[in-house]
Amino acid sequence: MKDVLQEITRLRTKRDWTEYELAKRAGITQSTISTWYRKNQVPTVPSLDKICQGFDITLSQFFGEEGDSITLTEPQRELLDHWAALTPRQRQVVRDLMECMAQRDSED
Repeated sequence: MKDVLQEITRLRTKRDWTEYELAKRAGITQSTISTWYRKNQVPTVPSLDKICQGFDITLSQFFGEEGDSITLTEPQRELLDHWAALTPRQRQVVRDLMECMAQRDSED
């Protein structure tokens, strides 16, 4: 069974987000998130669903293990549809842009 708080931390730090940033994106208070960690409480399903929305992932993606089939959110599905229409050169440009954006975000 996946450690929910550990997974939230992993996803948050992977994005270089503070608890405040996650709270803002998920539409919950930072004190709520802090309380989960302080009291070692697992969030309720509705709260966890908000957290997943903040990360722009589904609950099945949150709980999925590597190699599991996953369900995509509508924005993810649209992105993949656009990706499929790109030429190999265009895909490389998009990857380069995303890498540049990720590096820039980590510098801010």
